[in-house]
Amino acid sequence: MRVLIGIFLILYSFSHGSIITGQWNDPVTPVMSDYVKRIIQKAELEKADAVIIMIDTPGGLDTSMREIVKTIMNSSVPVIVYVYPPGSRAASAGAIITVSADIAAMSPSTNIGSASPVQMGGKDIEETMKKKIINDMVAFVKGIAKEKGRNEKILVKMITESINLTAEEALKKNVIDVIATDLEDLLGKIDGKTVKKHGKEIKLSVKDKKIIKVEKSLKEKILTILTNPTVAYLLLMIGFYGIFFELYNPGSLIPGILGTISLLLALYSLNIIDVNWLGVLLIAAGVLFFILEVITPTFGALALSGVIAILFGSLILTDPDSPYGDISLKIIVPVVAFSALFFFTVAYLGLKAQRRRTATGVEGMIGVIGKAETDIDPEGKVFVSGELWNAFSESPIKKGEKIKVVSVEGLRLKVERVENGTKV
Repeated sequence: MRVLIGIFLILYSFSHGSIITGQWNDPVTPVMSDYVKRIIQKAELEKADAVIIMIDTPGGLDTSMREIVKTIMNSSVPVIVYVYPPGSRAASAGAIITVSADIAAMSPSTNIGSASPVQMGGKDIEETMKKKIINDMVAFVKGIAKEKGRNEKILVKMITESINLTAEEALKKNVIDVIATDLEDLLGKIDGKTVKKHGKEIKLSVKDKKIIKVEKSLKEKILTILTNPTVAYLLLMIGFYGIFFELYNPGSLIPGILGTISLLLALYSLNIIDVNWLGVLLIAAGVLFFILEVITPTFGALALSGVIAILFGSLILTDPDSPYGDISLKIIVPVVAFSALFFFTVAYLGLKAQRRRTATGVEGMIGVIGKAETDIDPEGKVFVSGELWNAFSESPIKKGEKIKVVSVEGLRLKVERVENGTKV
C-alpha cells in the first residue's frame, strides 16, 4: 500500500508542476543579482515549469545587471520578466534585464527604456569614456536582441537616445512579448507559447500550476538598503574619510571603526566582493576590534563594534537556500555572546593588572603586613617579606605585634601597628 501511495505521489508531482515567482521593487544591485540566482536555482532544483520575476526598478549597477542577464540566459528553466504592478517601470538596467528574458511582459500603465549609462550619483561620464561604455552596452543589447528575436534598433536607441516606451508601444515595436493585467492574466496568455532555450524549443505549460512565491530573506532586506547605488557611494566616501582621519589622528578609534565597516559594505555594494566574502571580512574585522580592545582598552567601544561586526557578518555569511542551509541564530547569538564575554574578560583582567600596585621593589613593600622583631619606640626592627628592616613608628609598638608598612624612606620603613590585619 505504501509503495502505491509513493508511486502516486511521484506521478502527481510530475503531472502538477509549479511556477516560482519573485518580486523586486528596488534598484538593480548585487542583492538583486543574488535574489534572482536564488529563485532560478530553486526552480531548477524543484524542476519548476517556469520562473516569473516581477520588477519595478529605476535601474542600477551595470555589473549587477550583467550578472542577472547571464543568470537568466543560462537558466535551464524558462524565465519570464514581468514589469508589474501598473505604474511600475523597467528603466535603465531594468530595461535590459526585461528584454533578456525568454518572455518579456508588462502590465498596463508601465514603461520601459532610458538605458543610457551614467556615473553613480547621476553625474555625466567624461565624453571619451562615455563613448566606450555606450559602444560596449550597444554590443551587449544587440547580442540579446539577436538571441531573443527583439527589435534591435529600438533597444540600441534606449541606450544611445534614452528613449522610453509605454507597454503598448513596447509590444507594437517588438520589444516585449505580452501585456497582462495581472499574474493570472499573464499565465493565461503565455500558456502554450514556445520559447527557445539552449538550442531546444520548450512549450510552456503554466496554466493552473502551483505558484510558489519566494520572498526576500532578512539578509536581502537589510542588504537592499545598504546597496542602493546612492548609499553605496556614500558608504565608499565614509570608508575613505574614516580611515584617512584614523591614520591622521591614530587612536581616535571611531573614525577608523566606521571607515572600516563602511568600506567593506561599499565593496559589496559595488559588486567588488560577494556577500560571502563580506561576511568573512566583517567577522575578521570584528575579531580585530576585540583584539584591539584587549591591547588598548577603550571601555567597550571597540568590543561593541566587534559584536556588531561579527553578528552582522555571521547573519549574511551563508545563503538560506544553499545546499548546506544557513547558520541558525541559536548558534550565532551564543557564539557572539561567548566571544564578547571572553574578550571583555581578558580586557578587564588586563586593565586590572595595569592598575594593580607593583608587587616588587620598594613600591611593592607598601601595605605589606609584617611583625615587629623588637620594640619600636620610635625606632626598631621589623620582619617583612622574609627580610629584616630598620623601622620607625609614630606610636609605640611592642615586640611580636603585627605591623603594616606605610611608606619607605631610604632604607627605613615607616610602619604602624595592626591587629588581625586591621589598623587599630
